Amino acid sequence: MARGDQIYVMQEFLSLEGVYEHHGIDCGDGTVIHQRKRTETIERTSFATFMNHSKSKVYVRNYRTCFIPDAVVQRAESRLGEKNYNLLFNNCEHFATWCKTGISESRQVKNFIPIIANLDTDSLSAPIFLALKHSDRGDAMRSLNEALATIKGTWDNIQPEYKQAVQEIDAWQRVAQQALKQGREDLAREALKKKLFYKKRATEDQAKLDKLATMTETLIRNQTALQQIL
Repeated sequence: MARGDQIYVMQEFLSLEGVYEHHGIDCGDGTVIHQRKRTETIERTSFATFMNHSKSKVYVRNYRTCFIPDAVVQRAESRLGEKNYNLLFNNCEHFATWCKTGISESRQVKNFIPIIANLDTDSLSAPIFLALKHSDRGDAMRSLNEALATIKGTWDNIQPEYKQAVQEIDAWQRVAQQALKQGREDLAREALKKKLFYKKRATEDQAKLDKLATMTETLIRNQTALQQIL
């Protein structure tokens, strides 16, 4: 790690399952400029505050092309005090990536949004709605952002397993076909058993992903209505 590096750690919510990346800019003097979750403000804090008790190792995001270290820190400093947090469109990773490259981007969410756009959910689920409705405005919006981040963390755990299961289905189907061509019905039967096993797993994972996407779409589409209620 060095001055101007984009660094990140894996953090976990206290009472919620799911892990997400928290990004910041290393100032090279023991401080980090980052978008603090607690205040939703871009601040310069100690390294310990940036870590927020995380036991994760610190990672460095590398780029082929980026600003020189002094420019990166200057860009980060230019946004100190900014309060415009949005989990999906202006989070800590968007900020840190902008400082390094000039492009506001979050790898954590950019592949998560397309599936949301294809869903149509009409109302908030009762538990989430009631929890937010009976909180004050600040707590409610923090809860909303935490819920979205938790959903995203869970999504990232399940999606690779789903993709792997789909690949296994295709692979075992090819094995079965090849075995039949060779007159090995016994091998074909075993291959089809494997295919059915992974097909069941893929179906279960797809159902979980659909549920997570629906929950996310529900929260996003009703955000305006929720703000009016609060």
